[in-house]
Amino acid sequence: MNAGVGQPAFGLSFDPRALTDLLQAPSDIRDLTLAYLQEVVNAQRFGLRLDGDLEGYRKLFVDSRKDWRVVYGVRPAPAESAHQKEIHVVAVRPRAGNDVYDEVGRRLGMTRRPLSARTHAARSRSPQLTTRTPAPRPGPPPTALPGLPRPAHNPAHHHTR
Repeated sequence: MNAGVGQPAFGLSFDPRALTDLLQAPSDIRDLTLAYLQEVVNAQRFGLRLDGDLEGYRKLFVDSRKDWRVVYGVRPAPAESAHQKEIHVVAVRPRAGNDVYDEVGRRLGMTRRPLSARTHAARSRSPQLTTRTPAPRPGPPPTALPGLPRPAHNPAHHHTR
């Protein structure tokens, strides 16, 4: 990032609903979010990468309890921007019950709940785990081996010699 001295490395944009999120957040969360976003646009802070359906986006933990999240992406800035790339904030919401990730999925136009890479892996079946019936082994049946008990015969099927 070749940002000039005092010049941000990235532009900043908000999904209009994320701006509403920010305005409706408690004042301490709002202040922390704005301070963290300033560090992000100055390339002094980077959120953790999201995976699975939200790959390409990042999350910031806003408060010390990690109850609030900012989800953003880095995308090309508009042609008229002074920056090549911009930070685009998609949501500023509580994490509770994965609300923030569900809402991000809706805002990105996903028709189902976004899944993490771990969930994708857990839902897929490994070909090594498919159940197979054991292949019959060559040789006499186990009851024909000397020293092993033979199955009981039903008297109705007992043949006399």
